[in-house]
Amino acid sequence: MMLYRKRLSCHLVPLCFCSLLWLSASCYKPVIIVHGLFDSSADFVQLLGYINQTHPGTNVTVIDLFDRSESLKPMWMQVQGFQDAISPIMQNAANGVHLICYSQGGLVCRGVLSIMSNHNVDTFISLSSPQMGQYGDTEYIKLFPHYVKKNLFRFCYTQLGQTVSVCNYWKDPHHRDLYLNISNFLPLLNVESTNPNASEWKKNFLRIKKLILIGGPDDGVITPWQSSHFGFYDENETVIDMTGQEAYLKDTFGLKTLAARGDIVTYSVNGVEHTKWHDNETVFKNCIAKWLT
Repeated sequence: MMLYRKRLSCHLVPLCFCSLLWLSASCYKPVIIVHGLFDSSADFVQLLGYINQTHPGTNVTVIDLFDRSESLKPMWMQVQGFQDAISPIMQNAANGVHLICYSQGGLVCRGVLSIMSNHNVDTFISLSSPQMGQYGDTEYIKLFPHYVKKNLFRFCYTQLGQTVSVCNYWKDPHHRDLYLNISNFLPLLNVESTNPNASEWKKNFLRIKKLILIGGPDDGVITPWQSSHFGFYDENETVIDMTGQEAYLKDTFGLKTLAARGDIVTYSVNGVEHTKWHDNETVFKNCIAKWLT
């Protein structure tokens, strides 16, 4: 009997080991990555490698849409395009998916999560994204060579300006009326302007299980950097954090509800420039990896 048991265990060990490996891989939810302004799927090879190292066997898709200059297309056009690309992946993931959305892509993902009534996103990871808007003299303002931040509203808050993605979330705290009346993207997402779909969009957004917000003071592009945590300037350009924002206080699209559930996690990381977030191994290990189960 003893000999029989030993022989049996010798055959079972590799079988069990293989089974454990298969179960481990199958337990990881698919990961969908959405790039930012002027990026393409090719820029996320490093992040892909980190995920494969820590979560072997994970099905990772970097959506290859609106690359490079195409990322300047209007935000709602991008939302629709990414929704169409993401939907089949979700349909094939019975246990849900994770979203990692970088920079402008974080706002694209918010749009998708708002309008999709049947999405199955478990964790939404917003990686250095201007979630509450953008207002700053950064290198990207060179897109508009005749403007600086104080007068960019003259272009952005026009019919032509609203055909450029950056202008869809340009939020000038000194011209709030123009922002609310003319900007056709961010005020709707935040329900800062009249949105007849607000209740439905809020319900859709709250389908997520966790909201992970990652940003830092040395970003150099997202301005103010606290926008990555849903903070923003008041009319005096004093930063008001998320919990002081009207969208949070009135729970217009679900932030306060998520916070009450304990489902918002924020990370503030020093020393990371904007274009380095998705390549930084420390950021991945400390802020992202644990959420990709």
